[in-house]
Amino acid sequence: MMNSIFRNMPPVVKNLVILNLIMYGITFLAGMQDIHLSFLLGGYVFNSPFFEPFQIVTHFFMHGGFFHLFFNMFALVVFGSVLEQVWGPKRFFIFYVATAVGAFFIHQMVGFYEVNHIKEQLLANGLSQNDFFELNDRMRELRSSGRMLTSSSGLIQDYITGISVPVVGASGAVYGVLVAFGMLFPNTRLMLLFPPIPIKAKWLVLIMIGIEFYYTFQSVPGDNIAHLAHIGGAIIGFILVLFWKKNTPKFY
Repeated sequence: MMNSIFRNMPPVVKNLVILNLIMYGITFLAGMQDIHLSFLLGGYVFNSPFFEPFQIVTHFFMHGGFFHLFFNMFALVVFGSVLEQVWGPKRFFIFYVATAVGAFFIHQMVGFYEVNHIKEQLLANGLSQNDFFELNDRMRELRSSGRMLTSSSGLIQDYITGISVPVVGASGAVYGVLVAFGMLFPNTRLMLLFPPIPIKAKWLVLIMIGIEFYYTFQSVPGDNIAHLAHIGGAIIGFILVLFWKKNTPKFY
């Protein structure tokens, strides 16, 4: 059955799914050996001491858990397969990478500003640059063993969280794929999983984007989802589809 599923996928979608499954398996096995690949390959804000350029790409092959991986790959197969069959492998691959990278930059630029703002407040409250160097060194020591530093000060904790929690997952690209599908096939009727009711693609996309906007501007305790990255991927996907439609006589 699995062979049949993979055989029917277009090549780019199939290879993306395989790569994500492989990386999830490697991450799981490494975690059993107390090696925390998400800390190395996840994407940090640009002013974090943990940021590395390769994370711009590696972060969207990492996932925060099985269900995170499952829903992203499910959406990629269902909607991405249609787009790849319509656009061809090359254009779909460009679209996927552009939305993933674009989502990362939008999310991290906002994070960059927020971390800088917190740092300025802490400097105004009496912390020195040496204090930040010592704080960063302590975080590096703990991160090597898979732990994170905590602080009793809310502002310092916000700074620690801002620079030491990586963003992972292909959700930015997946939201770009969803938006593209909704723009090209707005009246396609889809069946939701939960609840199992039919809905047109355009309404599903609008509802999902609306939810992401809501949670982006709401502080929800325990919510560690990068909603802004989802919106970033949706924005990049929307712009690309508009640009291609305008500049390609036979877009699909």
